[in-house]
Amino acid sequence: MRVRFQSLRIITDEEILPPDDYLFDGKTLQKADTNEPGPSETLLDCSGLLGSKGWTDLRCFSGEPGLEYRETLDSLAQALMQGGMTEAVLLPNTQPPLQSKNEVAYIQNHSAQLFPTFHVQAAVTRDLEGEGLTEMLDLNHYGIRVFGEGLLPLSHSDRLMKALQYLQRVDGVLFDQSHDPLLALFGQMHEGIVSTRLGLRGIPDLAEEVAVQKNLEILRYTGGRLHFQTVSTPGALQHIRKAKAEGLAVTADVSIYQLLFTDEDLFDFDTCLKVMPPFREKRHRQSLLEGLRDGTIDALVSNHVPHDNDAKNMEFDLSPFGMSGLPTFVPALVQLEAELGYPLLISKLCTGPQKVLGNESSAWETLTVFDPEARWTLDHQTNASLAENSPYWGKALKGRVKYLINRGRVEGIHE
Repeated sequence: MRVRFQSLRIITDEEILPPDDYLFDGKTLQKADTNEPGPSETLLDCSGLLGSKGWTDLRCFSGEPGLEYRETLDSLAQALMQGGMTEAVLLPNTQPPLQSKNEVAYIQNHSAQLFPTFHVQAAVTRDLEGEGLTEMLDLNHYGIRVFGEGLLPLSHSDRLMKALQYLQRVDGVLFDQSHDPLLALFGQMHEGIVSTRLGLRGIPDLAEEVAVQKNLEILRYTGGRLHFQTVSTPGALQHIRKAKAEGLAVTADVSIYQLLFTDEDLFDFDTCLKVMPPFREKRHRQSLLEGLRDGTIDALVSNHVPHDNDAKNMEFDLSPFGMSGLPTFVPALVQLEAELGYPLLISKLCTGPQKVLGNESSAWETLTVFDPEARWTLDHQTNASLAENSPYWGKALKGRVKYLINRGRVEGIHE
């Protein structure tokens, strides 16, 4: 099957190209030699639409196995497509955790027929308890190269050191959402003036910055590859910036919604805005934007952590951390375009994540096409996720996915 995307503007890492026709031959995408359609081509009018290589999400949660009431692999696949993603890394925080060949084989077999390509982030420690190590080298035989504790920090220094040492044997990468759990103990939001006014226990910048600094010192000692997930403070960024300048194999990502909200948005105690790391101050947001511009931050992630309604429909201090981030990912991207521009944003969804995963193929086999002007409302009819824990619920949004290509398949979204 040959598909012609007519008058499509492609976004590269440097620019937005003029409208042109692009042909997909069932395997790869390339610029058409002529704008005259062939007799056997399927024509898709992309006037006014933007496209790029398929996007990769380095951090999303599926409840399967064990927590399917929050999100299944099938519903996550639909949410990823709604968010423009053709590839994603699954967090290991299921029940049981993704920690042995049994869980990994289950995910691989189940996801083989789904549209997005899934990568498993396998647990570093057994049952995610921070003590005994999992069989990481054995898991690598099943194609696993990404390891981490997912929603939990790997705060045990010796375990982090040994994980970095082991993973060098298989060219693996260690993911970590670094913060000191004792410095963040009982914290509900960012520590600052707003937390004081609201009477909520705060999570200080120090909790993240101390952990990032410590983990970088361990990386200097051991070598290996370390990826920091969802960084949120200027101090952490400065440590990472310095480590990159020294030549350490370190990368970082940021939650897209960390760039859209601050702690001042929590005055009405909306539990959908209770996330980890917490929304911080305006100066933190500016530091994150600068980190994206100067390359300190390599990728944008959805940090999609779905919860059932009961979990979020309770007092703020009892509600769990997490937001449904995938269904509204494109509107969030459109919202950030004015400050960062599409070429930079797309580089953090294509080139950056693939570099983190160690994949730098030049072949053009995936595609995400979206309409930056499409208007819609997030509700029961439009939400692809099982979860509704989004601050955008019921609100009018702008920006929507139109077409995706992955695994040799073309999918029309919201057609």
